[in-house]
Amino acid sequence: MRVALAGELDLSSALVFDEELRRIEHDNSTETVVLDLRKLKFLDSTGLRLIWSAHSRAKRCGRQLRIVPGSAAVRRIFRLTGMHDRLDIVEDAQQV
Repeated sequence: MRVALAGELDLSSALVFDEELRRIEHDNSTETVVLDLRKLKFLDSTGLRLIWSAHSRAKRCGRQLRIVPGSAAVRRIFRLTGMHDRLDIVEDAQQV
């Protein structure tokens, strides 16, 4: 299952994003969710927390959340927070 985000993932869009991810997680046929952030222009701490929470939930359930980081701004957030070492980041969307 691929989930592609565009625009901004911040406090104003967090609820919709979280609800959609949780809906997808309830589908037991989905072992891997790919979070495609290539069109995401902005990510704040709220969005980062939701991605980390989704990653943690996936691991607890024996699933995978893979992330295609995309823009330099999003990559920078992952790098500055150390999340690039903790999340399952793939550089090429074709790797998933």
